[in-house]
Amino acid sequence: MTMGIRFATRSDVGLLRDGNEDSAYAGSRLLAVADGMGGHTGGEIASAAVIEELKRLDIDVAEDELLATLGAAVRRANDTVHAIVQSDPSLQGMGTTLTAMLWSGSKLAVVQVGDSRAYLLRNGDLFQITHDQTLVQQLLDDGKISEDHVASHPFRSLLLQALDGRTQVTPDLQLREALLGDRYLLCSDGLWSMVTPEAIHHALSTIADPEQVVPHLIDLANAGGGRDNITCVVADVVDLTAPASPSPAVPIVVGAAQAAGQSPGQAGGPAVLGNAGTAPAGT
Repeated sequence: MTMGIRFATRSDVGLLRDGNEDSAYAGSRLLAVADGMGGHTGGEIASAAVIEELKRLDIDVAEDELLATLGAAVRRANDTVHAIVQSDPSLQGMGTTLTAMLWSGSKLAVVQVGDSRAYLLRNGDLFQITHDQTLVQQLLDDGKISEDHVASHPFRSLLLQALDGRTQVTPDLQLREALLGDRYLLCSDGLWSMVTPEAIHHALSTIADPEQVVPHLIDLANAGGGRDNITCVVADVVDLTAPASPSPAVPIVVGAAQAAGQSPGQAGGPAVLGNAGTAPAGT
């Protein structure tokens, strides 16, 4: 058996925003979502720059080097944002979240900065496997507010960390074991803040094809109000030696990173909005 991932990704501007500040990447070794902030062109520049830096990791990395490699890439991405702001002070205040997975065999490293999220659907149960780096989440963890107050809290969008180049970041890093049949979802808050956990669970559980579940999730977010850009990546852990296994995949770039003109050659394959594919998860 050769374990691999079949993935799909898409980014949508939503119903209220003029432009898309989200970016995402999906490839054979790397999945990443970045939600830019800063208004005007700042957010889209930040998210595109971070995806550009992270996508260099879409190569074979030894299992025992996954966490160190991913952590170093996040620090380089933050330095890149700092350099961009230094060269153009009008971009001061821009930044981006980042949620990413780096694969090697059945192992995956997960990194979290900000409030984009990663979920795992395993044996029919849905788990949020990242922890929001927000003031509201901290207040909730400390028992100072209840779950009922989260959605209406005046500071619910205040991040404790972002890749903004102004300070050093301390990303949340974890190493996990992937199992055949797992389904992973990475998404910006434009999805999870608009769609209930129950609706996300139902969609991931009942729609077999990643290429179909991704647009369905985005439709749900828009139906819920579409107040923000919406970006998601869905990846299924599959057996690539199975008779019905599709052809190997090519990497995909969507959102602001695609609009920024990052070429297919840079990504190692075509940057097609809403495309899907299958690729080995390890050697």
